[in-house]
Amino acid sequence: MRPAACGITPEGWPCIGLLAFAALIFAILHCWPLALAFLVLCWFSMHFFRDPERVVPQAAGLAVSPADGRVIRIEQRPDPFSGETLTCISIFMNVFNVHVNRAPVDCVVEGIRYWPGRYLNAAWDKASTDNERCAYQLRDADGGQWYMVQIAGLIARRIVCRVDAGDSLARGERYGMIRFGSRVDLYLPHSYLPAVNVGEQVFAGQSVVACAR
Repeated sequence: MRPAACGITPEGWPCIGLLAFAALIFAILHCWPLALAFLVLCWFSMHFFRDPERVVPQAAGLAVSPADGRVIRIEQRPDPFSGETLTCISIFMNVFNVHVNRAPVDCVVEGIRYWPGRYLNAAWDKASTDNERCAYQLRDADGGQWYMVQIAGLIARRIVCRVDAGDSLARGERYGMIRFGSRVDLYLPHSYLPAVNVGEQVFAGQSVVACAR
C-alpha cells in the first residue's frame, strides 16, 4: 500500500508547488495583482490538501467515519458489489472539508471497482449511480462485509485510491482521497446500526458513525 505523508497529502504538492512558482514569477515581474491571486490560490490549495492526524477510537464494536463532512442521508440501498440491500450512510464533503478518506474498521480490502461517469452535484441521489466513483469491498475481523464508495462531485475531477485488493487496513487508516467537493457512501453490515443522524458533522477516522448491535 502507498502510505500518505502527514500534514499535506502527497497528491497536493504538485498543485501547491505550481501555484507557488506562478506567484513567485509574477512577483519577480512586479505583476502584483496576479502574484497575489496565485498566492491566495496556493494558500487555498494548502488548506484543501491538509491531512491532519486524528485520534481514532479504540473500543470494540465501533465504526468511524470514512470522510469529513455532513451526513446527508441514511437509507436502505443496494450495495455496489452484491446488490444486497444494506443501510447506507452518505457523507457530503464541501471544498473546505479535509478530503482524505479513512477506513471505518480494521479490515481487509477484498475488491475494488471503478466506474467512469458524470460530475453531477454529489449531494443528488443520481450521483450514486451516474457519477464517477470507486467502490471498495471490505471484510472485518468478524467476517462482516463493508462497502465504501468514493463519489466524484460537481467540482471533483479525480478519485485517488492508495490501496489494492488484499491490503489490510487499520481502523482510521488513510486509503485515498477525492479532489475537491465530493461524497463517500458507507454500507453497513447487518450486525451494525447507525450512530449518527442526518445533518450531523463528522470527521474521518475520529467520529463514530456505527455501533455493533
